[in-house]
Amino acid sequence: MADDAGEVIGKLARGSLVSRLFTSKKEPLRLTAVPRDHVAGDRARGDALLAGRFEVGAETIDLTDFDFAAVGADSAVAEGLQGFSWLRDLAASTGRDKGAKLAEALVGRWLLAHGTKVDEAWRPALWGERILFWTAYAPYILSSRDAGYRSALLNTLARGARHLDSTAEKAPVGLPRVTAWIGVIVAGLLVQGGMSRVARGEAGLARALAAAQGEDGGLLSRSPAEQALFVDRMSLLRAGYFAAKHSLPDALESAAAAALAALHGVTMGDGGLSSWQGGNPGDAARLAALVDGCGLRARPLRQARGWGYQRLSALGTIVVMDGAPPPSAKVAARGCASTLAIEVSDGVQRLIVNCGGPGALPTVLADDLVVALRSTAAHSTLVLDDTNSTAILVDGALGKGVEEVPVLRSEDNDSTRIEASHDGYVKGFGLVHSRTLILGNDGKELRGLDKLVSKGRRKIKEAAPYAVRFHLAPGVEPVITADGMGAILRSPGAPPWNFRCRGAMLTTEESIHIDGQGTMRGSMQIVIVGEISGLGGEIAWQLRRSS
Repeated sequence: MADDAGEVIGKLARGSLVSRLFTSKKEPLRLTAVPRDHVAGDRARGDALLAGRFEVGAETIDLTDFDFAAVGADSAVAEGLQGFSWLRDLAASTGRDKGAKLAEALVGRWLLAHGTKVDEAWRPALWGERILFWTAYAPYILSSRDAGYRSALLNTLARGARHLDSTAEKAPVGLPRVTAWIGVIVAGLLVQGGMSRVARGEAGLARALAAAQGEDGGLLSRSPAEQALFVDRMSLLRAGYFAAKHSLPDALESAAAAALAALHGVTMGDGGLSSWQGGNPGDAARLAALVDGCGLRARPLRQARGWGYQRLSALGTIVVMDGAPPPSAKVAARGCASTLAIEVSDGVQRLIVNCGGPGALPTVLADDLVVALRSTAAHSTLVLDDTNSTAILVDGALGKGVEEVPVLRSEDNDSTRIEASHDGYVKGFGLVHSRTLILGNDGKELRGLDKLVSKGRRKIKEAAPYAVRFHLAPGVEPVITADGMGAILRSPGAPPWNFRCRGAMLTTEESIHIDGQGTMRGSMQIVIVGEISGLGGEIAWQLRRSS
């Protein structure tokens, strides 16, 4: 690995080019402090970097003779490189001496490609992320004795901060704008002469948070993967304040703690995320490192409003339900028709899941499959006449459908109960879908009741088919009982669970699941099938652990 790293560095590190382009007689800027990133990186990814490979999901870029200009800034891989969050992984793999050689070689390449002009790599969100990681890993990128390189980097950092100060408000609403304003604040705190920028950055971040974060702490995009990045950004912001010996404003501390509680609320028993809004479980180890290092502690959010995810838990059994309309197109490009779907885990074993999606990872999945993974049928809920509860339009945007999702929650000594409904099928079928979940306090039984209730003038003339789908995690095998009304769910990581339904027949079908690397895996699903009239009806089911 050392020989590989030497070859990569030798081909990348042409510091004299940087010196000739950027050397200035001006007194170089300096950082007034260096924040400490408490989040541990991924050592395997760091090892890959040293061996000349940048890996994101299923895609790999060869760093030998690498040119930042060629990779651009639009793809998921390009954004990963351009934001420099990989410095965290490099630091997890090697010490400053070896790591600095590779890091400075790559930063030098970035300066050659993008340091002299404002281009696509200067997007506000990318500069915000870049500032966070350039300052946190300054020892890895500012160890060089080459005065020209150091001056180039620090002066480009200052130029980037000034650029960000004037463009942060133009970033897309949501996490991109939040990241941009966080970058403004951190640059103001840590780059010499930037303190006048801090108050303006705090005001800008307050506006960005008001537009992006609900009152319960969750992002309005309702994306668990974005929520994890949000917690990370707030963690690095806190580190910047602490390094500069400034107090974090109470409002920002509260926003960070609420963000962590919302993230906990969609985490399953194996430490990974539940799959919502086109995302997947992610990497449980990276998520654990983020939570452990963010400097905050919070209990899982159980009853959410804008965030929308309801959480039930009892003695190792966890249920997460989507109890809200899909996010608006303004804050989410890949919203899903998943209202009232559930995921269930028993300890570290996932039992019932949604099919998921690639999220922000580069993917080899076909475009039409990615769209199909956003459908109601790709989620563990009731589907009426193979129709999405919220329409997915030809251009990928969400159309009409679910607008209201009333939720009632109650708890007593025996169980936790949630009753929720949505109006996504009212216009097309004259029916409201209602779902009741009851989880016993011993964690051994989950009872469900799906009802279709007549509402409005439009009625089904005869009957419409329905399917209540329960997608199973890879490795969970269903065995249908002789009467066709139940199944035994066997898995490698939990005792068998018995599934029973009433009022319809149970079948099995093949399914797929997108794992934390964005890779498609084969799985199974159990499906309750039947027909419903315009008068409505109900389907009861039960999931019970056998021991």
